[in-house]
Amino acid sequence: MNATYIQNSIAQLKTEIFMDVRHRTLQKYTGMPVLDENQLFYLLVPFFNGEEWQQNEREAAITVGIVYAALAAHDHIKELDATSKEQQLTVLAGDFYSGRYYEILAMSGNVALIRNLSQGIVARCEHQIKVYEAEKRSIEQWFVSITNIESGLISKFFELYSFGDYIPIVEKSLLILRLERELATYQRGQVSLMSKVLEESARYTGATYGNAIKDKIVQLKTELLQVIENASFLQGDVKQALQARVEASIASTNG
Repeated sequence: MNATYIQNSIAQLKTEIFMDVRHRTLQKYTGMPVLDENQLFYLLVPFFNGEEWQQNEREAAITVGIVYAALAAHDHIKELDATSKEQQLTVLAGDFYSGRYYEILAMSGNVALIRNLSQGIVARCEHQIKVYEAEKRSIEQWFVSITNIESGLISKFFELYSFGDYIPIVEKSLLILRLERELATYQRGQVSLMSKVLEESARYTGATYGNAIKDKIVQLKTELLQVIENASFLQGDVKQALQARVEASIASTNG
């Protein structure tokens, strides 16, 4: 399994997701659905590792991708200028994608997947709502929330299809990537809702925001490499691909 095979597999999954949610008017004003290729990569890791991956698993993975596209559409609504045609259509795009995954799930009759994804969506929204609440939370509690936001739905998919061994890998990997994005945003002088609450929580412990996030990223990368190295269920080429992603990220951070 080489980088080309991985990229082609991700591209194929994206194409299948796009085919299920294509809509000419929405595409004209909002573009293609937003899909995070890192999330799709980790969603496909059991497939790369040779796990049983029949039509049911494939359709379920596509549905998870559509759910992420729907949530991303709503996440990208700007707080200002929300009355523009583009913003209104972005809201509709999220609703349209939501309707499509409910329709697909209903047609499949996969009650277990419906239940798991519904639980995952509720949990994700609850964690996102916390950034608007006045309650003070520790920075470690925010890391838990970010983990759920980034990888909770994939974890629900893994639980359903007995891929639970992969959950620690996807959770740590996607948390690292989100923290790196938040740190980069902050270093550019921009502030997101999440970086704001992380900064406030870091200040309560006497740490600076940048140092707290950098230390957590270093800790997570060390832990992740250990998890991958000790994962006897991983095939050699898959283990190497996962390690390469972490090491490339480490090199980028050190550079």
